[in-house]
Amino acid sequence: MNITSQMVKELRDKTNAGMMDCKKALAETAGDMEKAVDFLRQKGLAVAAKRAGRETREGVVESYIHAGGKLGVMVEVGCETDFVAKTDDFKAFAKAVAMHIAAMNPVAVSREEVPAEILQREKDIYVNQALESGKPQQIVEKMVGGKIEKYLSEICLLEQKYVKNPDLSVQDLLNELVAKMGENISIKKFARFQIG
Repeated sequence: MNITSQMVKELRDKTNAGMMDCKKALAETAGDMEKAVDFLRQKGLAVAAKRAGRETREGVVESYIHAGGKLGVMVEVGCETDFVAKTDDFKAFAKAVAMHIAAMNPVAVSREEVPAEILQREKDIYVNQALESGKPQQIVEKMVGGKIEKYLSEICLLEQKYVKNPDLSVQDLLNELVAKMGENISIKKFARFQIG
């Protein structure tokens, strides 16, 4: 199939990937736009996985204040070099994450950071609900497992659907930035403050 510059431009607009990466993705997928988007996302995952072990000692602390000073967020986003920390793309990502946190109110950055007592409380609630509905024990365990998975995906920042584009998770956004910048980037911690 002939890959046109218009197709490359359209894919680039959708994904923010480089021109050559877009052209290669379209060539690999015979011009199928949706498959090309998936191809680029998988490539981003591979780059992110390769870089994941590297330390992120540089970065920025970004803030976002909303609703006339009634809601505020601070987030620390780390990267490997000061050069990347000063780029517009990196700063825009940090700002987008701060705004997302303000809107979605996550409990922790990742599953590993969710406090055990919060998880146990939710689990107890789900078990009691299932038992009261008369379900057998083995079904209760499966139901609770599924509900806990869903709960974690809703309260963990990296797993949440990005507020401005629900087709992507915050982790997907992060992977795209890692692929674009070529170095490890991490969301280290955040704090959300709300009046009342």
